[in-house]
Amino acid sequence: MKIGKEVQRVWKSLSRSRRQGLRAMAKGNSDAAFRCRCQIVINLAQGTSATTIQKVLQCSSSQVYRIAHRFVEQGELGLADRREDNGNLKASEDYAAELCSVVAGSPRNYGYPRPTWTQELLIKVLEARTGIVVSTTTMSRLLKRLKIRLGRPKPIVGCPWKKARRTRRLNALKRLVETLPEDEIILYADEVDIHLNPKIGLDWMLPGTQKQVMTPGKNEKRYLAGALNARTGRLTWVEAEKKDSSLFILQLWTLIGRDYPKAKRIHLILDNYRIHSSKQTELALSRLEGRVELHFLPPYCPDHNRIERAWRDLHDNVTRNHTCQTMKELIREVDRYLTKRDEELQTQYAERLAA
Repeated sequence: MKIGKEVQRVWKSLSRSRRQGLRAMAKGNSDAAFRCRCQIVINLAQGTSATTIQKVLQCSSSQVYRIAHRFVEQGELGLADRREDNGNLKASEDYAAELCSVVAGSPRNYGYPRPTWTQELLIKVLEARTGIVVSTTTMSRLLKRLKIRLGRPKPIVGCPWKKARRTRRLNALKRLVETLPEDEIILYADEVDIHLNPKIGLDWMLPGTQKQVMTPGKNEKRYLAGALNARTGRLTWVEAEKKDSSLFILQLWTLIGRDYPKAKRIHLILDNYRIHSSKQTELALSRLEGRVELHFLPPYCPDHNRIERAWRDLHDNVTRNHTCQTMKELIREVDRYLTKRDEELQTQYAERLAA
C-alpha cells in the first residue's frame, strides 16, 4: 500500500521523543477521537493494513485513508481536531435556553396545528425564532444533553375555585400541619382501586419483541382506604370490596381504635369524594364526638395530598403488569409491599430524630 509506505517514511522522520509522545497520547489522551487518529497512524507505521486497522479500531476505511493523507501532508498537525474551523457553535447556550422555552409549550402556541413536538418541528420553530438552522443529529444530541425526554403527559382537571381562594385553603392546611399540638395527629387520607386485571405500563423490551401480560380476563376489584402520617410518614390502611361510605367509616374506627388510640384528636386532610361527606359519614363522625376532624383540599388538587405518592409507588411496584391470577394473591402482594414501605419510612424517621 503506497500510502502506508508514505506514513512509515514520515514516522521515521520524527524524533524518538515525538514518536514516544504520540504513542502515549494514543493510550492516555482524554479525547477518544484523537486517540483513534494516533492509533491509525501508529498501526500504519508498523505495517498494518488499512483493512485490519478498520476491523480492530471499528472505523471506516475512508477514515483510515483520510488520517493517513493528513499525516503525510502535515505531520503531527494533521492529527489535530479540525472542528474548531467550523465557525461559531450553533447549539449555543442561548439556543439551548430557547429550546427549553419552546419545548415547555405546545406547537399550537407557534401557529402549528400539531399538538405534540417532533425534532423536525422544533428545528423549524427555533429557526424562525433564532435564525439558526441545525441538523436533526445536532438536535438529538442537544435534547439528550439537556435531559429533555420523550414522556407521557399527566392528565389533570383544573380547579374550579379562583386562585386566591385555592391558595388560602392550601396555606391554611400547611399551617395546620406545622402548628398542630403534639398530642394530636394529622394524616393525609385517600382511597385507591386495586384491579385483578393489571394496569399496563411501560417496560424495557428487546428489539423486535413485545412482552405479554397474561390477564385473568374477568376483572375483580378491591379498595384500600389509607392514611399517611404527615409527621412520621407512617402508613396505615384498611381493605373492602366496595368503595362506599362503609369503607371510609371502617377507616375512621380503625384509626381511633387500632392505629392512634391515645390521640386527643385526629385530623384528616382529604379530597372531596362523596363518601367523605355523606350522611352516613356525618353520623359516624358525630358518634366519635369530635375525635376526628376533616379538612378538605380544594377540588382537583391531588398533588397536594401526600398519600397520592404512596399509591403511585404501589402501582409501579405491584399492580402494573402484575401476573397474579387471583385477588387473594394480589392483595397479599399489596399488603407485603405497603408493610415493607411503612417499615422503611419508620426507620428513616427514627434515623432523622437520632441525627
